[in-house]
Amino acid sequence: LGVSHRSLNGLRSWTAPAISSAVYSASQFRAFLPPKNKLDIGDPWWIIPSELNIFTGYLSNNRYHPPPPRGKEVIIQSLLSMFHPRPFIKTRFAAQGAVACIRAASDFYYDIAFRIHAEFQLNEVPDFPFWFTPGQFTGNIVLAKDSSHVREFHLYVPNDRSLNVDMEWLYGASESSNMEVDIGFLPQMELEAMGPSIPSFVHDENGNVIDSRNAGGEPIQFVFEEIHWQQEISWEEAARRLE
Repeated sequence: LGVSHRSLNGLRSWTAPAISSAVYSASQFRAFLPPKNKLDIGDPWWIIPSELNIFTGYLSNNRYHPPPPRGKEVIIQSLLSMFHPRPFIKTRFAAQGAVACIRAASDFYYDIAFRIHAEFQLNEVPDFPFWFTPGQFTGNIVLAKDSSHVREFHLYVPNDRSLNVDMEWLYGASESSNMEVDIGFLPQMELEAMGPSIPSFVHDENGNVIDSRNAGGEPIQFVFEEIHWQQEISWEEAARRLE
């Protein structure tokens, strides 16, 4: 197949997530909230716009380290870095970017469906680049409209098709170098919130601040009311809107 052990160094050594769990503040997920002109159910918007067109062509294959993220790219790159330390949130080829829409809305919450295109550089110098490109990341976030609270978060690579990841590796250090390509199946690649976000401090009925952890350091158990969606579309319809 023309595959050398050296080409697959990064793939062979990637046997576990870079970070198995992490703590985020609810406000960091503000990037998923809709702009003010996209508040209709199912109306898609760009979280990260695609920058590829017939004039720009494609981005270089011969890269090892992603550029510093900006703006809304920061949280998405941080989340994907839990899988592997070198995610590229601007893919070399189309489809590129991240898009979202409101799937459901209540008085205080949005259920936002999203689709993200990203890829990972698995190799490091002196090995030549090895690109690992899932077909897409999809998922949803149930987020307070002021981003003060996250009820649910789920991001994953769909596994309902027989092939869902593209792998490409170079045999040289230039754009004209030969490249091998293979397509495979990724049974599971996902991130999921362990539960709703909890405030660092809460107030009692007298306005006094109460630590959200008890004397033993364990978090106080909160009971959250059920969300009653006033407007919604199906997940299948939301996914179709994001295509």
